[in-house]
Amino acid sequence: MNAHTSPALPADLNQHPGYSRVFQPGKLSIGFIMPLESYPDSPFPTLAGHGRLARLADEAGFAALWMRDVPFFDPSFGDTGQMLDPMVYLGYLASQTRNIALGTAGIVLPLRDPIIVAKQAASVDVLSDQRLVLGLSTGDRPTEYPAFAADFDNRAERYREGIGLIRALTEESFPVGKTQHYGTFRGDLDLIPKPVGPRLPMVVVGRARQDMRWIAKHTDGWIGHLSDFGRLHHLLEDWHKASEGQGFKPYGYGSFFDLAENPDAPLRYVGNRFSVGRNALIDLWSRQQEQGVSHVALNLKPIRRPAEEVIQELAEYVLPQFADQ
Repeated sequence: MNAHTSPALPADLNQHPGYSRVFQPGKLSIGFIMPLESYPDSPFPTLAGHGRLARLADEAGFAALWMRDVPFFDPSFGDTGQMLDPMVYLGYLASQTRNIALGTAGIVLPLRDPIIVAKQAASVDVLSDQRLVLGLSTGDRPTEYPAFAADFDNRAERYREGIGLIRALTEESFPVGKTQHYGTFRGDLDLIPKPVGPRLPMVVVGRARQDMRWIAKHTDGWIGHLSDFGRLHHLLEDWHKASEGQGFKPYGYGSFFDLAENPDAPLRYVGNRFSVGRNALIDLWSRQQEQGVSHVALNLKPIRRPAEEVIQELAEYVLPQFADQ
């Protein structure tokens, strides 16, 4: 499937400010994984000036800010993300920004109560004027599961049921039904608030131990982690095959990223991140846009330059190449 032959945006999400800002058929958008900060030698960001940098990204026209869900510091992983609770942080950023989408990449659904996730997500949707894109994962840190007294082995099954429950609670009035791992609903309770629009856009982050066909059928897109672009062609072929007949199902990826000071620096892989100058980056993303990549979420943790400098260079030289095409 070529990007330019992709189906149109779903009617019920076409007017959703957050989803439609991030995902458009045939276009590649650019966002950031929070925090907007260089901290290559520490697992802990400082969060210095994070509100101001979020406003800078918003005003520059970037597509999205993504929050990770990392409840504990696990030294074996050595990365704490933005440290702040993602749902609390979303409420703060909703008040600091105006247009940029606010996403989760992703809420570790098997460690959370789906009813509370539905309540929090609908609240953020209301507070942000429909800018939330709810990304849901199963997490990559098995050490967290015993702390929550959560079953690690059935996380894939509970993930699927949790997504169905969030859909029912946010899209139906006084839902009726019985779940295997959560509660029973007898039609006498209704979750409030409801989202502003017909429904919350939900995307899978990582594979969440799910088949691609299930992801395409039951959610609004897929965001993976990618640092080896040699795999991208085959991955997109599999995704387009799995999502055939399901309408527009975007694919995006997140990656640790370093923007070289030399604008002509070639693409290099350094561990689990890539480093590149802005000219090669434009060429790379132009090819990926043609392949059908809809969104790229950049994690600035490895950069050696000030984050503000990198954001401004991307905004001045790279972002205009992918705007309004």
